[in-house]
Amino acid sequence: MTLEDFFRENRSAVLGFSGGVDSSFLLYAGSICGAKIRACFVKTAFQPEFELMDALRLAEYVGAEIVVIEKDVLADVRVSTNPAGRCYYCKKSIFGALRTYAKAVGVPLIIDGTNASDDEAARPGMRALTEMGVRSPLRECGITKDDVRRISKAAGLFTWDKPAYACLATRIPSNMPITAGLLQRIEMAEDALFEMGFRDLRVRIIADNSGGAQAKLQFKQEQMFSAVYRREEILKAVKPYFETILMDMEGR
Repeated sequence: MTLEDFFRENRSAVLGFSGGVDSSFLLYAGSICGAKIRACFVKTAFQPEFELMDALRLAEYVGAEIVVIEKDVLADVRVSTNPAGRCYYCKKSIFGALRTYAKAVGVPLIIDGTNASDDEAARPGMRALTEMGVRSPLRECGITKDDVRRISKAAGLFTWDKPAYACLATRIPSNMPITAGLLQRIEMAEDALFEMGFRDLRVRIIADNSGGAQAKLQFKQEQMFSAVYRREEILKAVKPYFETILMDMEGR
């Protein structure tokens, strides 16, 4: 099956739209295939603001409408207490909001941007999508991440080389409670490093003995030399958000 075949059979769908590489390409592909795709960005404390800005920018480029749905995922203790299965419950919550929207607008099909390269065993949230009947056209059509980037580049989508960006909750170790305040500190620290020109980085959290949070900075190997050289700048940028700052010398 090709994407053209998929959208020929499914003329309308609600898309779980993150503004990332895969869902952006899927919105573009559905649009050029003539399908009516309702792009829905579910805004939670787990997404940084730039993801929403990217989603709005991409939707405007494609000429598609976008709906922003606010969702308090931290209201679910199965998410906020951060157990090993947090991603499953989070996906249930987010796509539950999409299902409510889809029902309200009379669209029976919900799709997402999971591609053929994604490892189901490594992504427990995919089980939630299967249970909820969410379909993944890229995966069904055998389209890999490399394919998505290649075709996106040819199509002029600015997302073609966008680094993968897992949600902010992935920075916090399992069983350490997730709070809106901690997520905000992580986002601001990463934003400060992005403004310095670093890309594809992570500010990960290490719990200290007093229950507080230390920041461990992870940079890509090719940016490690620059990070070490600019140590003082980095400390100045991140210190407003974390008192103790460590650097992972192995890199991402």
